[in-house]
Amino acid sequence: MRLTSIPRVDIAHLPTPLEPAPNLSAELGGPEIWIKRDDLTGLALGGNKARKLEYLVADALAQDATVLMTAGAPQSNHCRQTAAAARKSGLKAVLIFAPYSKHYGSTDPDQAPQGNLLLDNIMGAKIEWYQGDWQDRLRFMDQVAADLRDKGERPYVIPGGGSNAIGATAYVNAVYETITQLRDNSMTATHWYTTSSTSGGTHAGLALGAKLAHAPFAVVGSACDQNAEKTRSVVLPLANATAEHIGTDVRLAESDIVIDDSYYLPSYGIPNEGCLEAIEIAARTEGLLLDPVYTGKTMSALIDHVRTGKLTSSDVVIFHHTGGTPALFAQADGIAGSFSGPDLD
Repeated sequence: MRLTSIPRVDIAHLPTPLEPAPNLSAELGGPEIWIKRDDLTGLALGGNKARKLEYLVADALAQDATVLMTAGAPQSNHCRQTAAAARKSGLKAVLIFAPYSKHYGSTDPDQAPQGNLLLDNIMGAKIEWYQGDWQDRLRFMDQVAADLRDKGERPYVIPGGGSNAIGATAYVNAVYETITQLRDNSMTATHWYTTSSTSGGTHAGLALGAKLAHAPFAVVGSACDQNAEKTRSVVLPLANATAEHIGTDVRLAESDIVIDDSYYLPSYGIPNEGCLEAIEIAARTEGLLLDPVYTGKTMSALIDHVRTGKLTSSDVVIFHHTGGTPALFAQADGIAGSFSGPDLD
């Protein structure tokens, strides 16, 4: 296995902390909860994509790229971090957005930007808007890339979420990093809760890493955008493509990809009551800020699994904080009234 020899650039603050959440654990009546703080990767307010971009930028530089190009929703954390990685590496950034009305945050290109979109603008990313479905986006990206080449640029196209075998490799490494932290704390864990999506890279890397490292914990993905079947249909083949990329004969089966799809509705990017409750509980017990798109819904899954007995006081759970805090500001008008007032008058 060539995991340690794959080129990467140093743009993330690693290892990220693994810190206890005793107040949250007490609030829920167990289990013991630890937070893997990938919101603290340091790249333009942090987030899990910084890990992937270490490998993706290394590959881009090896190909003598001049531009990083990727796509996402207008409040994409991945796009924000890609723009930052490009700037940090001396490259330009082009971001492809669709003003879908179903997506969270500002969806009108003529509106004043907010949240992640504001940060993209501050970093000087070139933003291109398109209309249409997924296939339209792929065609539009191909056209933008061709236009860049005509202008003498060398674009490196990164898939949504940084989710290919190169990017997912980062989360194989993250498992080994975390196991070392567990050992340093003389502890073990029974579960790792993470967000799972139909870009799939983070969950794919974690699931593969857990199997390779014989991790003591089960990786549990909380779906954020599609049902379990559709999500697994992306995560599983990506995990196995990543295995091939890093040179291992290990392969995953469907049973290795655990996904709970009970908490993402009404749709991607739209917080539900459980999500808003989870955001408030995390903030008021640990000063931990979750987002309304990914981590809020994943925490709501963890909380409900405690309440329904799927997790008990004997379990030790790692909650994977993947970042995304800027989305709170993009949704301020919609969610601010959902929270109670101060503890003291």
